[in-house]
Amino acid sequence: MLTLLGDSSAFIDHLLRVLNDRSRCERFFPKGISGFSSTSAVLFLLGQHCDNLRASPEPCLILNKRSKRVKQAGDLCFPGGRIIPRSDFYLSKILSLPLFPLARWPYWHRWRDLRQGESRRLALLFAASLRESLEEMRLNPLLVKFLGPLPPQRLEMFHRVIYPMAGWITGQKRFFANWEVEKIVYIPLRDLLNADRYACYRLNMGTFRNNGRKRITQDFPCFLNQDRDEREVLWGATYRIITVFLELVFGFIPPPMESRPVIYGSLDKNYLTGADRS
Repeated sequence: MLTLLGDSSAFIDHLLRVLNDRSRCERFFPKGISGFSSTSAVLFLLGQHCDNLRASPEPCLILNKRSKRVKQAGDLCFPGGRIIPRSDFYLSKILSLPLFPLARWPYWHRWRDLRQGESRRLALLFAASLRESLEEMRLNPLLVKFLGPLPPQRLEMFHRVIYPMAGWITGQKRFFANWEVEKIVYIPLRDLLNADRYACYRLNMGTFRNNGRKRITQDFPCFLNQDRDEREVLWGATYRIITVFLELVFGFIPPPMESRPVIYGSLDKNYLTGADRS
């Protein structure tokens, strides 16, 4: 399976088949999704952007590192956010026009004809993920090849359901972060398939839970990304979405928690508020 990483065309074809087979068997998008305040759409963005890290470019995952001015500062995340019903409705219509990203998706016409309600909701979520990606990192929506939806993930701490839309970016090599993003992070898929890069994140949750009466320590599965001279911890909902993808596409499951090395971290009082406006 790793040989696919050296052939982008074969890899993209494999992704299209796998994600379609997975979504064909399940109903991902409930009615009324656009009106749920808990709904978020994110772009699971892939591309060959690791030229400076590898002798020959291979597929990598493209993430944002959240700035100190927003909630969950310092976390690695996908570009995305909540649906704006009117704006995203019109954008979803444009995306389904001939030669636009949804119309180029090999399974779009089948979804539109056989799963009309779900196809509209999928288009709305994809539109929201592209709009947010344009705002956060100046992604060109017209250069994204839609690959399909991934299973949603529930984020308990923030009472939110995240709907990931997978896409492959072609023709755009540079991104420009806005104020919400500290920097763009590229993680080669080959690194994500290395069991030695996974750890147990022993996190001091501070006093913002349990009414501030008691400090809580909790263990989370995580992936350690070495970005030049800085080590970054990938955990939480982003980690879960990525590991679902790795199992679907490669059959890869990270090692059990008890066998992983332990690393330590803590969340400060501004983690849930993004109160640092400096």
